[in-house]
Amino acid sequence: MLVWERPEPPDRPVPAPLSRERIVRAAIRLADADGLTAVSLRKVAAVLEVGPMRLYGYIATKEELLELMVDAVYAEIRPTGDGWREALRSLAEATRRAAHRHEWFADLVGGRPQLGPNTLATGNAVVAAMDGVDVDTIVPATAAVNAYVVGAVRREIAERRAERATGTDKEQWQAALGPYLERTLATGRFPALERVIRDGPHPTPDETFDSGLALLLDGIATRIER
Repeated sequence: MLVWERPEPPDRPVPAPLSRERIVRAAIRLADADGLTAVSLRKVAAVLEVGPMRLYGYIATKEELLELMVDAVYAEIRPTGDGWREALRSLAEATRRAAHRHEWFADLVGGRPQLGPNTLATGNAVVAAMDGVDVDTIVPATAAVNAYVVGAVRREIAERRAERATGTDKEQWQAALGPYLERTLATGRFPALERVIRDGPHPTPDETFDSGLALLLDGIATRIER
């Protein structure tokens, strides 16, 4: 029986009340503070001031705990707006905000589908907003948006982690590598790339995300109209 279907043990107010919700909240606090490496059933039990064996009545493995954590974050992702385009844009933006609040979330999405109740509710809201669009378009369209968001937020979070690890922000990194890049471009070996680097836009992360999403949604719109 999957964790979503398995009942919790009867409530025990002594020595400390416990529930899957409390366990997951504690695990999320640990992950938000120090990443997924800080999460284990033993560490969560210590935060809750209970013995590790008590947690096994609620969660059998660390993998189940991670699934529950992901599903808890999906409770923060609720697409809004009328019509498919607004719903997909809202899904993308809400997922990005959630990943920025919980950096570890980006490490756990993008693989096999999550099947928790909050995750399914998010998917249901998106599909409902796409009423009137044929299912042969709904499936690849939502998959494309999810893939775009996962890739985008992982890149953004990788940059944030690199800044923390090196103590060097993006502008400082670019300034340090600038002389090398100038020398390399001066060889004339990369003319197409040089034009883009020198003459292309240099958007902010928000602008980069928005413009990429707009291009994707425009492509989906063309498919739907056709």
